[in-house]
Amino acid sequence: MSIRRLVRGTIEWDRLQAVFEEMARRYDQPELRVEFLNADNWLSTPCVVNDEWFVKIITRQNSLVHALFTGARNLGAFSSGTEGFFEHSAGPVEMAEQELAATERMADIGLNAPVPLEVFEVEDMAVLVMEYLPEFRTFDEVTTEEVERLAPDVFESLAAMHDHRLAHGDLRGENVLVQYGEVYFIDATTVREDAIEEARSYDLACALAALEPRIGARDAVAAAADHYSPDELLAARDFLDFVNIRPDHDFDAVQVKGEIEKLAS
Repeated sequence: MSIRRLVRGTIEWDRLQAVFEEMARRYDQPELRVEFLNADNWLSTPCVVNDEWFVKIITRQNSLVHALFTGARNLGAFSSGTEGFFEHSAGPVEMAEQELAATERMADIGLNAPVPLEVFEVEDMAVLVMEYLPEFRTFDEVTTEEVERLAPDVFESLAAMHDHRLAHGDLRGENVLVQYGEVYFIDATTVREDAIEEARSYDLACALAALEPRIGARDAVAAAADHYSPDELLAARDFLDFVNIRPDHDFDAVQVKGEIEKLAS
C-alpha cells in the first residue's frame, strides 16, 4: 500500500455503496458505472461516474490530513516573511463546499473549469460532484511544445483570477488540465480574504515552479511578464524557496530568481 493511500485512507465498500446508491437516486440513474482514479490526491477518493460526472468523496480522515497540510503550508508561508494565508475547513462538507464555491467563482469570471454541480452528505462523508472532462490531460502529461504554446494562457487565466481577488492556492501541473487545446483549472483551495495579495504572489511562484522544468526559467518568466509587473514578479520571487521544498514541485529556483531579477533591473 502506498503512503498516499495509507494517509488518505480506504473507504469501506458498504459506505461507498451508500454513496453511489444516493447518487443514483439523485440523478435518476438505474445503475452507475464507477471508475476510481489513481490520482495524485491525498485529500479525497476521486472517481468518474458514467463517464459524465467527476466525483470526490471526502472523509473525516481526509479533513484531518487537510488540517495537517494547511498547518505545514502556513509554517512555510511564515518562512517567506508573511503570515500564513491558507484556511482549514471544519470538516468534509465544508471542504467540498469550499472547492465547489471556488470552482463556481472561476467559472463566473470566465475561466475554464469543470461545471460544479453539488455537494451532498452520506454517512458523515461529503460528496462533491462536478462535470467530467472526458478528453483531459494534465499539464504534466502534455508535450513540451504544447506547454510552450499554452504557457501564456496559464498566466493570462491566473492573472484574470487574481484581478477578481481570487487565488488558487495549490497550483501545480496536476491541477492544470488541457482539453481541446484549452487550459482548465481544478482543485482550488481556500485562502484568507485579508491575505489575498500574499496568496497571489504564492500562486505566481507555483506557476513558475510548474513551468520551469518544462520550458526553462527564461521562457517561463517571460510568459509571466506579459501579465504581471516586475514588482509582482519580485513579490513571487520571495515565495520560490517555500515552493521549492514542497514534494510536488521540483524546479531550479535559482534560475527562476535570476531571470526575475534580470527582468526587474
